[in-house]
Amino acid sequence: MALARTRKIMFTAGLLGLAVACGVPSAHDGTAALGAAGSPAGAGATASPAGNDLKFGADHRFASGLTISVGSPQSFRPSPSAYPQSPRGAAFDVQLTNNGSTTYKLSGLNVTATAGGAAVKQVVDTTQGFTGITDAGKDVQPGRSVHITLAFAVPREQTQLRLQIRPSATEAVAVTYCGPA
Repeated sequence: MALARTRKIMFTAGLLGLAVACGVPSAHDGTAALGAAGSPAGAGATASPAGNDLKFGADHRFASGLTISVGSPQSFRPSPSAYPQSPRGAAFDVQLTNNGSTTYKLSGLNVTATAGGAAVKQVVDTTQGFTGITDAGKDVQPGRSVHITLAFAVPREQTQLRLQIRPSATEAVAVTYCGPA
């Protein structure tokens, strides 16, 4: 009985730690500053060098007009042909909408992830349809949207997952999504 109670307390403490970690200001330079509601600080404000992470499902609009939304992670078991091999994967639906006045080059999209503070690799699992950015050469015209699905290797147990997205590798401003996966 005491063992079950200890496990329950440890599990609750772990969940509390995950919840608190997402509200901590990001240590990444160039991360967008966000208000309490998860929207950019101030109406129409541009991103500043430090701030809080977004929760999965929230939209973020970059100064260029590119709007990004990342759905909640969906856990899956990678197939035997997946690379890299992992006990578990987390897949994300990403919606990019070009609300700017110039064409956005999808090939510039830069997405990195960490699980529990350690870098994780993107999973390519063609058997399950996780192929990365298949239309990387595609241009997104103003007023148009594109949907992609990305997957990352994560530990077997639930972990704190952070996805950092930059519209291009040279972009100074990034947005970071955070939550349990």
